Amino acid sequence: MLDVAVFGSLFLTLFVIMDPPGITPIFLALTAGRPAKAQKRMAFQAVCVAGSVIVVFGLLGHQILDYLHVSVPALMIAGGLLLLLIALDLLTGKTDEPKQTKDVNVALVPLGMPLLAGPGAIVSVILAVQKADGVTAQVSVWSAIFAIHVVLWLALRYSLLIIRVIKDGGVVLVTRLAGMMLSAIAVQQIINGVTQVVRGG
Repeated sequence: MLDVAVFGSLFLTLFVIMDPPGITPIFLALTAGRPAKAQKRMAFQAVCVAGSVIVVFGLLGHQILDYLHVSVPALMIAGGLLLLLIALDLLTGKTDEPKQTKDVNVALVPLGMPLLAGPGAIVSVILAVQKADGVTAQVSVWSAIFAIHVVLWLALRYSLLIIRVIKDGGVVLVTRLAGMMLSAIAVQQIINGVTQVVRGG
């Protein structure tokens, strides 16, 4: 049995953070030029990677961060810097060169992590698991995590239909727009991490 309040709260939080609609153009930009079959496989792989990371941190998050002596703000800043580098590649068109992306599985990095399973999602899950008292609350938390990953897979899987409509010229436009959005996300993530460091200090 589910605790609707717990399920709904975490699901909505993760929906906003992981942003299935917003990740779609970034996915299209990073997988442009690949066969449709490969893109479908990468959509599934990205969601599986994100889910695996979220589950591991949900179960062992505090222990992992404590063992590595890594703070949450440091995790946010590092993730933001990684995303910023990828965003610059999208903006400058470097990902248009097949030799740079053909042999790289972007489903792992940056799609799976840190785009989907980013610091924000990781921290939210760690806190939700920690606050969930009782079997019902725990089942609700893990059900919300599973549900958001199903939504993510559906969003990425069916975003491939967009490619058939917008063609190559549209993909280039989407790539540039994705670079702009991703750079904004990266900068905001860095700002949030720095803000937490300043407040903590």
